[in-house]
Amino acid sequence: MKIVRIALPVPLNRYFDYLLPETLSVEKGCRVVVPFGHQTQIGIVVDFPQESDLPIEKLKPIQAVLDKSSLFDTEIEKLLHWAANYYHGAIGEVLFNALPVKLRNGEVAERKQLDHFIVTEKGKIALTTGENKRAKKQEDLLKILAGFNAPFVKSAEFSASAWKGLIEKGYIAQFEQAYIAESWQKKLGNRPLVNSQNRLVLNKQQTLVVSRLSYTQGFEAFLLNGVTGSGKTEVYLQAIESVLNQGKQVLVLVPEIGLTPQTVQRFKARFNVEIDALHSNLNETERLNAWLRAKNGESAIVIGTRSALFTQFADLGMIIIDEEHDSSFKQQEGWRYHARDLAILRAKNLQIPIILGSATPSLESIQNAKSGKYVELTLSARAGGSQNVKHQVIDLKTQRVNAGLSDSLLAMMQKHLSQGNQVMLFLNRRGFAPVLLCHECGWMCECEACEKPYTYHQKQRVLRCHHCAAQKVVPRQCGHCGSTNLVTTGVGTEQLEQVLAEKFPDYQISRIDRDSTARKGSLEAELQAIRQGKSQILIGTQMLAKGHHFPNVTLVAIVNVDSALFSIDFRSEERLAQLYLQVAGRAGRAEKPGEVVLQTHYPDHPLLKVLLNEGYEAFAQSALKLRQTMQLPPFCAQALFRATGKNNEQIVNFLQNLTAYFQQKTVELGLQGMQILPPFSAPMPKKAGAYRWLLLIQHPSRRLLQQLLAQFEQDKANFAIPSSIRLSLDVDPLEWN
Repeated sequence: MKIVRIALPVPLNRYFDYLLPETLSVEKGCRVVVPFGHQTQIGIVVDFPQESDLPIEKLKPIQAVLDKSSLFDTEIEKLLHWAANYYHGAIGEVLFNALPVKLRNGEVAERKQLDHFIVTEKGKIALTTGENKRAKKQEDLLKILAGFNAPFVKSAEFSASAWKGLIEKGYIAQFEQAYIAESWQKKLGNRPLVNSQNRLVLNKQQTLVVSRLSYTQGFEAFLLNGVTGSGKTEVYLQAIESVLNQGKQVLVLVPEIGLTPQTVQRFKARFNVEIDALHSNLNETERLNAWLRAKNGESAIVIGTRSALFTQFADLGMIIIDEEHDSSFKQQEGWRYHARDLAILRAKNLQIPIILGSATPSLESIQNAKSGKYVELTLSARAGGSQNVKHQVIDLKTQRVNAGLSDSLLAMMQKHLSQGNQVMLFLNRRGFAPVLLCHECGWMCECEACEKPYTYHQKQRVLRCHHCAAQKVVPRQCGHCGSTNLVTTGVGTEQLEQVLAEKFPDYQISRIDRDSTARKGSLEAELQAIRQGKSQILIGTQMLAKGHHFPNVTLVAIVNVDSALFSIDFRSEERLAQLYLQVAGRAGRAEKPGEVVLQTHYPDHPLLKVLLNEGYEAFAQSALKLRQTMQLPPFCAQALFRATGKNNEQIVNFLQNLTAYFQQKTVELGLQGMQILPPFSAPMPKKAGAYRWLLLIQHPSRRLLQQLLAQFEQDKANFAIPSSIRLSLDVDPLEWN
């Protein structure tokens, strides 16, 4: 029997050999069912070796073959294997990560047709005789369905019980309909590609940028550096138009789910082509259908978050990454990859252009533009006649403050609201208050598993840990002295909403954070209410800061950024600068002038002074010089080992041994200049009951650092990693927690 090498979705960076029975045939890239220990697993065929490291008699046979042909085209297979090597992910987990969940679970790789129904003869008779009129909802639904001349699909307009009742009574029946794939070009037919009435007139800068993009042949990485409100989306749309005119497809990556509906809506208004959205709010059938539509060439544009990068296309012609600086593009759990960096590699492999757009580009991208790896395109003027916003700092030391709001800010809010405008307040802290403490002895109610204060959520009357998601009822008395005088301190978005409702009773408030938008469709509903002017005061966390276009917002206030001004993370100042300008960019996006207010106890902080007086570009150049002096990214490559476990001392001892191993290997391999920092506690030392320690390695040469990591991969099997310790590797880390 033939030997088959298979990748399994297990956290082991190795393959497994099996035998292919003579009754079965299989291709590389197909899924198979195999025995694994005392259970069965779905694996992916990666090779057909002539020999195995194990004796042939010890190899088990494949039980079943699930696919007739490979699920991976050559391009995506090459990308995934490179990514597994670079980020040191288990190959099986990497391959399965690139597939929709339905395929990971063994379902058929075919488009799932929605359930179609027809009204039966029995249903038509029931309508004539009125025998079902007592069931009013069923009767109303049946009348509507009888008016269709073709099979129909279930609609959410009517309750599930009404559908179920009609099916059980035999009034409607499922209609089996074969699915026929049709390319997006064929479906477009004779209709125009673009709704030209929605195409905006470009200013001079936009025209030059679009011209440069339209005449690009082959691979080029463009950094579209455009201030907020400069019309980057219109540039994307007109660049996409030229790609679609060539009959090719486009992939657009956005950092947050919140941006996806807005982007899809604008794209659908412009193009008469098939557009699919891929994000975590879709159910698994919807995700599989969208994945297959792109692979079959049925959709022209796919818009999605990080994981949409691995969508396969019939003929991909361009990749666009909006808000390229955003840390959401970095996967922080399991296999840690950066979607932006892999997207650039994918574009290079396909020899197609890629656009990285941002008003506040990452320092890595700015440095790549300086070194000539990227072509920088600049939009320095706001589009559509909108004016540059005015910036103002309020020194909280000189103000009376109520729930984080100064008297000066409240007065400014009243002024803008009375003029019929909208006001937006940014506070990156959800819940009512970040701490519940005892007024008598100072005891704080902490999560025992994380040793961090619980956040108080007043609406649900619960305490929640925002680190491990633990939840508990609010205690009636102090856990230390027994006092019932428990008070909250600090301000969250929930408290801000309550206080503003009292201060401005005549205005509607929209709060957008992870708590208020947890239900499916709630975010879209809130954003729609804001755009329609139903809400005048907007409160939000980072979800509200990115990419949204609210033309009536004329005042944006950042309630407090003081905690972000002082951090051990060398990236914190870059993040704060980006966040400040992204939030500020929500003001004055139409003809109305905008104003941005920042409340702080440290108005003379160097970062704030540079941002306000000289802008982001000056800050970025200053930060790059400092990074170069200190030999920090982007002037060096980093690898971060995270070790977690219940035994604090055991983790420290293990990482000290690991440090000694790397020190020895750098000598043996002649890797001069390798920096291996002694093990140090994570900024959050304990989470969900597990202690967290870090080991950082860095070197100016990415190649030499990878050489050391590859040596560790070879030796890892011989390295005694205690089963009680979970060790993970993060290449090019963005966070140290």
